[in-house]
Amino acid sequence: MKSAYELAMERLEAKEPGVTLSEEQRAQLMELDRVYQAKKAEKELFLQGEMAKARERGDAEALDSLERQLVADRSNLQAELKAKKEQIRAKA
Repeated sequence: MKSAYELAMERLEAKEPGVTLSEEQRAQLMELDRVYQAKKAEKELFLQGEMAKARERGDAEALDSLERQLVADRSNLQAELKAKKEQIRAKA
């Protein structure tokens, strides 16, 4: 007897067949993850340094602006990564 999870997965697979990725595509996806993780770390380190300077100066406005920039940069990088991954998956 199948579990509810197994039945749901079968229905999902029937509606949207899974994509089989080649080894090259998997490698490209892993490389993208690595590159974007490095980009994210680079941005965070830079902005956290700038935020520390703003805290030392007592510049709350600059600190707030830098925090918003950090959130926006993370979001933009995540969106770029997702789009590039979709391009690779679409080639399957």
